[in-house]
Amino acid sequence: MTQDAIIFLGRDALEVTLLASAPMLLSGMLVGLVISVFQSVTQIQEITLTFVPKIIVVIVSFILFLPWMLSLLLGFVQPLFGGFDAMVK
Repeated sequence: MTQDAIIFLGRDALEVTLLASAPMLLSGMLVGLVISVFQSVTQIQEITLTFVPKIIVVIVSFILFLPWMLSLLLGFVQPLFGGFDAMVK
């Protein structure tokens, strides 16, 4: 396996990781922003108000985007395992 192939594989792995985690991270960030604005406006500083909605939204986004994330990961892993014998040489 050449150095260029390793760099290409690492770049693809990072890209797939970022794309697969993006829906959950972005939804959690958006809900956190909305809750922090709500807390600033109402001056309610309840700690559970920040965590519980974020956890629920991240779980829901994980369930909604799971088919897309699986197809993305399988699209990365299947050619990798298919060409495993060529990589070992």
